[in-house]
Amino acid sequence: MATKGFDYKSFALDLASQAKELIPKEFQDFQKKYIFDTIQNFSIMSAEAICQDEQVNFNEDQVMFLTQIIAEWSFHKAIDLVRSGILPDYWDTVMKKIAFTIFEVAKQTISQGVDQDEILKLVEHHVKKSYQAAIEELEKRNLINDDIKNNALAQSNIDKMMAEIQAEQERQQQGGQGQASISDNSQVAGTTLTEKSLKLATVALLLKGVQEERVNAILGKISENDAEELREYIEMPDLNRKIDYRGSMKYLQEIKLNLPEPKQISPKRILTKINVLAEKIGKDRLVKMVRDERSNVKDFVRNAVKGEIFELSPRVTYLIIQHLEEKIL
Repeated sequence: MATKGFDYKSFALDLASQAKELIPKEFQDFQKKYIFDTIQNFSIMSAEAICQDEQVNFNEDQVMFLTQIIAEWSFHKAIDLVRSGILPDYWDTVMKKIAFTIFEVAKQTISQGVDQDEILKLVEHHVKKSYQAAIEELEKRNLINDDIKNNALAQSNIDKMMAEIQAEQERQQQGGQGQASISDNSQVAGTTLTEKSLKLATVALLLKGVQEERVNAILGKISENDAEELREYIEMPDLNRKIDYRGSMKYLQEIKLNLPEPKQISPKRILTKINVLAEKIGKDRLVKMVRDERSNVKDFVRNAVKGEIFELSPRVTYLIIQHLEEKIL
């Protein structure tokens, strides 16, 4: 067995411990515990199942890749569920469907030698579908009402985090990096990292399971040298074991604390932005761009191209418009 001797339990615990520091501070203790336990349990179960499956015969890097995908999406969707308003009694029902979907898609695509970026795209697509299907199933069983369903489908912690990272990179680029100082214990390949390199390595941890187009959007906001260094960290298979845990978590908290919430976008400005995009590619094509998105996103765009406003939270509205602008402009 290619993974004989690989301590997948410790690896899964490392992933869960890293994610634990990123759980929103405003969450209640039982919510934080649920998210941590979910990441740890699903990661361990998935890694164990793959390691014991002699038919697929994954090597250590492949097991780590699959486990990281499971851990990341468990983290994001568990946070989405907490914010959704759905009762905790039904969280496991949704999360188990998502975890099973991720495991099967990742297992099959890795076995077939599919490119990693394509795997990530497929996983994200199927996560969205399974999450939406699970939420709609709860509504059909009269376990949630229409308002809670819509709120649940509007949640996207991964989009929120990507927007925060990109905004932080832009903020640093505009304000200058300042004088780098030596971090306490952070090392990569035996080299002590400067504060600046530690920040880049920390961002790389978050970007490891992210689609290539999102990574490129962030790399395009920083200098060529920083982008090259960040890319090296992203491609490093065991980065999480090589950098100082406390230092990286401190920086991740700085990202969350320094970024303000998006301001309310006025209806007039929303329609203006959508009209600009529609003029560039046409209304029909703009609507087609979101045909695979959640129902509330599709409704938002369909109404906007007709000059009507479909009410969403400022955060979701901001992310939708930003996503469309990045694809078109």
